[in-house]
Amino acid sequence: MNELELIQQLRAGDEGAFKSLVANYQDLVYNTALGIVQNSEDAEDVAQEVFIQVYRSIDQFKGDARLSTWIYRITTTKALDHIRSRKRKKRFAFITSLFGPNDELVHEPVDFQHPGVTLDRKEQAALLFRMIEQLPENQKVAFTLHKTEELSYQEIADVMQLSVSAVESLLFRARQNLRKLLEKYYQQNNPQDK
Repeated sequence: MNELELIQQLRAGDEGAFKSLVANYQDLVYNTALGIVQNSEDAEDVAQEVFIQVYRSIDQFKGDARLSTWIYRITTTKALDHIRSRKRKKRFAFITSLFGPNDELVHEPVDFQHPGVTLDRKEQAALLFRMIEQLPENQKVAFTLHKTEELSYQEIADVMQLSVSAVESLLFRARQNLRKLLEKYYQQNNPQDK
C-alpha cells in the first residue's frame, strides 16, 4: 500500500490501515521520542500519543510534505510537550536527584538504552545524551533529528518548519554548545589535565 492509499484508508477509518501505519512508523516515532525524552517508558507513552493524534487528525494532513515528515513533527512536538508537562508536574525530580549539590553526577541513569548505540559506546553515548539534554530546546530537536535519526537539513527544516539556513545555524550552535559542555565536563572530572 502506498502512502496515498494509506492516508485515504486512514481517513475512511480503516482499522487495518491504522495497524499498517503503526507497523511502518513505530520505530521512527519511538526512536525520535527516545532521543528527546531519553527514557524508554516516556518514549512509549509519547509514541502512543503520536499515533492517537495521527489517527484523529489525519483529515488535517494537507499532503504538502511527506507523511513521515508530518509524523516527525507530531513526535517532536509531543516529546517536548511531555518534557514540559513532566517538569510542570514535578515528575522531573528523579533527574535532579541524579546530581549532587555541585551538579556532579551522583547516579548514572540506568534506563536510557537507545537502539542506535552499540554496547561498547553506551558510556560515551550516555554522557553525550546528558549534554544534549542541556541544549536549548530547538537545538536539541535539530541535533537529535540530524544525528540520531539521520535526517537531512531539508528534512529537519520541514519537520521544524524552519528554513534550511536556520537549521544549519541551530546545528552549528548545538555543536558549539556541546563542545563547551563536554570540555567543561572533562575539565571538572580530570583536574590533572588542566
